[in-house]
Amino acid sequence: MLAKRVIPCLDVHDGQVTRGVQFGRAEAGELRNVGDPVELALRYNEQGADEMVFFDITASAHGRRTMVDVIERVAEKCFMPLTVGGGIRAVDDMQTMLRAGADKVSINSAALATPDLIRDGAEKFGSQCIVVSIDAKRVTPGRWEVFSHGGRKPTGLEAVGWVKRAVGLGAGEIVLNSIDADGTKAGFDLVITRRISESVGVPVVASGGAGKLEHMAEVLLEGKADAVLAASIFHFGEYTVQQVKQFLAGKGIPVRI
Repeated sequence: MLAKRVIPCLDVHDGQVTRGVQFGRAEAGELRNVGDPVELALRYNEQGADEMVFFDITASAHGRRTMVDVIERVAEKCFMPLTVGGGIRAVDDMQTMLRAGADKVSINSAALATPDLIRDGAEKFGSQCIVVSIDAKRVTPGRWEVFSHGGRKPTGLEAVGWVKRAVGLGAGEIVLNSIDADGTKAGFDLVITRRISESVGVPVVASGGAGKLEHMAEVLLEGKADAVLAASIFHFGEYTVQQVKQFLAGKGIPVRI
């Protein structure tokens, strides 16, 4: 079995890492400032993070320049793979972030609006560079719908079907964000994570709901996820990446210590 990955996630707004609950919005004052992204990245690098994910939630031209600067600075000092998402709407945007030092780019609303962007990116940079992130919410028993625009706009698409299409177009990895669980620290949505993990042949990263070490183990074992992504439990010092890995190893889950 391949080693499972532990991935801190940094939401960057105007050059600072922030954190909200259930997709809280910056303009509504629902975000909490956490700190400098480069300092946090160095901390997680030292703790043994397998990768780092940055989401640019500013969505402006000025914010894009700030994000490029953040990635360049982090890439100079950290040697783990970096994934960047947020506001990437074209192949040129992908190229900008990859040139800045990202190893992968993550697309969400842009992939929904223009599915061919997945194929175009995979053809130019390779599937291993293209991550499709989806925000899924349970709308009726047994049905999860994909939402766009930061989890605010329903698309009518069923989650498993969209994931299969994205992988067919060339996505090399899926990040599954549970809108219901995001920031609640009440545990991951195991049912939809497992359904998606079992439906495609690419890695699935579980996101949304990490609050305890047990949650991490559950989503990797029961949810069949390949990696676990978390923010609050790392940013606010509840656990280190190393503590998570040691716990997982104690449960017989293969990780890189």
